[in-house]
Amino acid sequence: MRLSRYFLPVLKEAPSDAQIVSHQLMLRAGMIRQEAAGIYAWLPLGLRVLNKIEQIVREEMDRAGAIELLMPTIQLAELWRESGRYDDYGDEMLRITDRHKRELLFGPTAEEVVTDIFRASVKSYKDLPKNLYNIQWKFRDERRPRFGVMRGREFLMKDAYSFDLDAEGARKSYNRMFVAYLNLFARMGLKAVPMRADTGPIGGDLSHEFIVLAETGESAVFCHKDLVEMPAPGPDLDWANGDLQPLVNQRTALYAATEEMHDEAAFNALPEGDRLSARGIEVGHIFSFGTKYSEPMKATIQGPDGQQVPAQMGSYGVGVSRLLGAIIEASHDEGGIIWPESVAPFDVGIVNMRQGDAACDAACETAYNALKAAGKDVLYDDTDARGGAKFATMDLIGLPWQLIVGPKGIAEGVVEIKNRKTGERHTASLESVLDGLTKSKTA
Repeated sequence: MRLSRYFLPVLKEAPSDAQIVSHQLMLRAGMIRQEAAGIYAWLPLGLRVLNKIEQIVREEMDRAGAIELLMPTIQLAELWRESGRYDDYGDEMLRITDRHKRELLFGPTAEEVVTDIFRASVKSYKDLPKNLYNIQWKFRDERRPRFGVMRGREFLMKDAYSFDLDAEGARKSYNRMFVAYLNLFARMGLKAVPMRADTGPIGGDLSHEFIVLAETGESAVFCHKDLVEMPAPGPDLDWANGDLQPLVNQRTALYAATEEMHDEAAFNALPEGDRLSARGIEVGHIFSFGTKYSEPMKATIQGPDGQQVPAQMGSYGVGVSRLLGAIIEASHDEGGIIWPESVAPFDVGIVNMRQGDAACDAACETAYNALKAAGKDVLYDDTDARGGAKFATMDLIGLPWQLIVGPKGIAEGVVEIKNRKTGERHTASLESVLDGLTKSKTA
């Protein structure tokens, strides 16, 4: 993409009401634009990142055996009355009446809808287990929307729902999602720590939040330091029949708690060198809730003994749009965003230091065409802006690599390559730089 033809409305200063780094940088980098309190338009640069995050989530859900569908944003109030949540949900629910006076709502979540879909089609234990997931926009009418996409009213969410015959099967479904979450966050360059979460009035012990550590995180977290360094399990697992419990036990055996669940005595019992206190951002929540929805909504299945039993269910959420904010909070510097390569809007930014100079223009065109032919996403700054402004924009939007072409270097037969994450620069021939970029997996 040529910057002269792109839509990238960068700002020199963030609006005064942007309170946290991710909100400030997303506005300054021209990724989003606020349309109303907690409601944002996703501009081209932001949408590119959103789509890449969504695709990683989709690939890891598919790998773990979940099946994608798309549920409506507008839901029937009567379904929520069946579950008993319509009146209990509170003011966060946006309630709507259509022209026929039917009561509807803009879905804040989808347990009722997916349970209705399941009960209409699945009748026997032979059709289990099932895990249905949906990547869809949700709406919760937050009293005080703030922090940009970190706490907006409209947000993109992946929500998956498992259905099993019994508690043993439900535990296996839970473990698949637990492990899948470790993999998907790692692919985005994040170190996400699973922490035991409050199950509320439902009870049980199957609930975990996945927390990304960031100095600007929204809450305090406490964990064993080994959890942060533990690598993700990786994709080469027997998702269908393998026993994933040891992988889950390896992590849940170590202390990890948010501020709300923190046990100071248990934490202090750890060797001092193993204790880690930090700030964190919740990016995912998995939860097994048994028959909370299947029982009142009569989502029953016939077991091997011929008896009808309510399905055992679980839900598994990932804040897809929230992840952009979390990644920025965890990866930025004074110059701007530092995108992990897997989710960067473009792999490489080409900076033409003297637009209109025949040699510089020719070298940039060669680089642009070669990188595109190799399947790289490229942003070519072919504008007439000054070099300093071009560098500032490239640092602000955080592309992993910057290929800098100037008249002095071209005269000497070299170009400059800059790694945004490390800040390291080196010069080499255009051919060798292109060879390195085109052969790398993600640029």
